[in-house]
Amino acid sequence: METPENETFRDSIGTVTKEGNRAWVFPKKPSGKLYEYRKVVSYFLLVFFIASPFIKINGNQFLMFNILERRFNIFGFPFWPQDFHLFVISMIIGVIAITLFTVAFGRIFCGWICPQTIFMEMVFRRIEYWIDGDRGAQMRLDKQAWNSEKIRKRSLKWFIFLIISFVIANVFLAYLIGSDKVIQYITDGPFQHINTLISLLIFTAVFYFVFAWFREQVCIIACPYGRLQGVLLDTKSIVVAYDHKRGEAENGRKKFRKNEDRESLGHGDCIDCFQCVNVCPTGIDIRNGTQLECVNCTACIDECDHIMESINLPKGLIRYASEDEIAKKEKFKLTARMKGYIAVLFILIGILTGMLFLRNDVEARVLRLPGQLYEHKQGDIISNVFTYKLINKTSNNIEHINFKLRKYKGEIKLVSSKENIIVPQQGMAEGTLFIEIDKKDLKGDKNKLMIEVYSNDKLIETTTVNFLGPRSFN
Repeated sequence: METPENETFRDSIGTVTKEGNRAWVFPKKPSGKLYEYRKVVSYFLLVFFIASPFIKINGNQFLMFNILERRFNIFGFPFWPQDFHLFVISMIIGVIAITLFTVAFGRIFCGWICPQTIFMEMVFRRIEYWIDGDRGAQMRLDKQAWNSEKIRKRSLKWFIFLIISFVIANVFLAYLIGSDKVIQYITDGPFQHINTLISLLIFTAVFYFVFAWFREQVCIIACPYGRLQGVLLDTKSIVVAYDHKRGEAENGRKKFRKNEDRESLGHGDCIDCFQCVNVCPTGIDIRNGTQLECVNCTACIDECDHIMESINLPKGLIRYASEDEIAKKEKFKLTARMKGYIAVLFILIGILTGMLFLRNDVEARVLRLPGQLYEHKQGDIISNVFTYKLINKTSNNIEHINFKLRKYKGEIKLVSSKENIIVPQQGMAEGTLFIEIDKKDLKGDKNKLMIEVYSNDKLIETTTVNFLGPRSFN
């Protein structure tokens, strides 16, 4: 079955030609009210992205995702491997929040918040407009022979792109290994840390490739979030939409002619100027309806509003709207699916909040030394040997550590040459200890003991262990 001519766009990606080659997109420089709003949001988020690894709260990096050491900081809260369940819940909350947002408002995250779009449209693309000019000038330059003008412009643009990619790579590295280490490596000199330098150069190459060449293909081909649109969107989702009822009317679009009564001729308000297509950063025609490539950047809304205003027609031919609003005049309302997502989101946020309040800044683990049973000492004393591990999740050293038994009368002896045991900030201390208890105080061969951990006589953590003793044959 052949596809109707006006539906062929659904069989291929707009940035790939019929021969399978790259169809380069030269979008017109956007302007308008929504674009100005996007600039404010984008510049705020740019500052946030760049500054977050260097901001500290209570000594903790604001955002850090140290995958190698399995240490994560989210909004200043440190998460260790022992807190992995909290990190997982946080990530699930993030996924559900984005899913809910997509169900309600489409792919607006991609156009307004996504770092890929912000860097591409508000940094690299604006540099390109400054050096190469607007859409027409860029297309002429692309077809132009490699003369001195083209070499100069290309060299300048690619050099600036490379410098910015290198800066982004350093910031990205600060998210992964911590800003303190990045600053230390810069201070020490790049050749003192060759492995890190190689990683930095690889990141730079990746970012340069993405922003200088791959560009919108990330959103269209590589990003899995774009693929979720087909599953998450429905006719009630608010998206960037073309009002086909108003734009097409009975007899479709028609070029604008001054003093022509379009309504009596049965033509819609769309004058087929193609400005919405020319300004689109992914090269689609929004008049074909919701498409995979659309990132809801609103550039077509601003451009269409400008055209409508110039020919004295009402604005809003392209606007934020749902399919039901355009076709059935139904206003937006929460669906059962949205309410379900909201309920799950609030439950998970409540669970995470409770877990964060119950979470200790210090975690203690006391484990039996493998392969060791109990030892019978003089005076009917039973001794067990354990290893301990103390994890300090705070940004301050914890000093003068000592252990005490709760309820049981006994003694805890540390195997340490140091009088003052210190658990370093964001670090760990470990060692060996003996627990000695009088045989008459034991209740059978297995006794559950609670151990209290103190710092400067202040209780900071409790943990439990199983204490082995002689089996009773009474």
